[in-house]
Amino acid sequence: MKRLLLKAVDSIGYTVIGLSAGYLAVAMGAGLLELRRQKAALRVQGDSAYDRPHLGRLDHRDLYVLVPCLNEESVIATTVTGLLGPRTTVVVIDDGSDDATGQVAERAGARAAGGEGEVAVLRREPPNARQGKGEALNHGIRLIRERVAARGQDPAETVVCVMDADGRLSDRALRHILPIFDDPRVGGVQLGVRIRNRRGNFLTWFQDYQFWAMAAVTQFGRNWTSTVSLGGNGQFTRLSALDALGERPWSQSLTEDLDLAISLAVRGWRLRTTAHASVDQQGVSDLRRLIRQRTRWYQGHMTAIRRMGEIWHAPRMGHLAALEMFAYLLVPWVLDLPWSLLFQYCLIWFIRSPNVLVLRGRRAAAVNATHLKWPANLAAWYLLTFAPALITSWTYLRRDRGVGVGRALLLGHSFVVMNYLSFLCAWRALFRMVRGQTGWTKTTREVEAAAPA
Repeated sequence: MKRLLLKAVDSIGYTVIGLSAGYLAVAMGAGLLELRRQKAALRVQGDSAYDRPHLGRLDHRDLYVLVPCLNEESVIATTVTGLLGPRTTVVVIDDGSDDATGQVAERAGARAAGGEGEVAVLRREPPNARQGKGEALNHGIRLIRERVAARGQDPAETVVCVMDADGRLSDRALRHILPIFDDPRVGGVQLGVRIRNRRGNFLTWFQDYQFWAMAAVTQFGRNWTSTVSLGGNGQFTRLSALDALGERPWSQSLTEDLDLAISLAVRGWRLRTTAHASVDQQGVSDLRRLIRQRTRWYQGHMTAIRRMGEIWHAPRMGHLAALEMFAYLLVPWVLDLPWSLLFQYCLIWFIRSPNVLVLRGRRAAAVNATHLKWPANLAAWYLLTFAPALITSWTYLRRDRGVGVGRALLLGHSFVVMNYLSFLCAWRALFRMVRGQTGWTKTTREVEAAAPA
């Protein structure tokens, strides 16, 4: 019975390992092919500046930017002034801040009044305030619809951008993003993310490694199925696509951006990304806040499993697109949670297996066999554990030559250790779901040096 149980565990372990490796290989491979299709190299945008997103913009579309804010006075001014440009309206939603977020945003808009663009600040008061990011965005979209109707603008040719209060678009970003909407089937575009304060400490470097070397490249691969996952920063959607979702396009989910992506995809809208533009943001520099943030992300991702049936039976969604999104939603359930247990089993097996023969007392021949097994076991364990991380280290180095070989290798090897952070957050998210907890604490920002006038 014990032997059968061990065989079953082994089989499950091999299955999870195979699925993990296969998913990563397919996603990264598809991303590299997409880069070639876009005539871009891995290093594209690796040294971008994030000051002038409107530079070289030639399109005819009207752009509205929603910036939901809660206690963001330390970063909002730079964000507002950086977003202003021709045919652009920035809507700042002050979601019941205790600080001077609204006033700082208004002053930033007034200082830029001599240039192009417009800033509108909406103030939400209790009890309606602080009901989640989705509710703040739904409040802001009402003003956009009113302005579009009053100005006689076409919702199909109007683009709505969602930015975090600390977000900044790369130079010439809009020149590359807005023409994607020339395809009337495109409902949304999501940009890859860079961590602006990545040089702060190990945690911020690691977040940049995850976003820039892994998430961004796999997102390129999802261009093939038009199921790019939308994020909360650097998210662009066609207004008519949002209108098709009803009066309140964003849900109360902890990951309202993922929920929006599913809602658009099941209605047949294509979701895309581009290698030629990106968005940067602050990374979380201390472990406690990072755990809170990642737990919320995991809980939102895991809760989205309830929409699997909707995806699979969507008549306007292609089979390959449904399969890809189906697999993406299964990742925390089929890969992360099981692997958090199986990894420990594999580690214990590796530590104990060379000693088993010795303990059975098969004397010199057994001891010699044991010594021979150590290098093989060590090599197998190293390749099994670190090979995927080494591949992403190479990707990170190619994406940004300034990282350096030593740091890229360090981050690759630390990826396995940092998996424990993912394991912790996944299990915390599961316990919160079981207990019916849906509230969350907003991630606080850090004060940055003021941008030059």
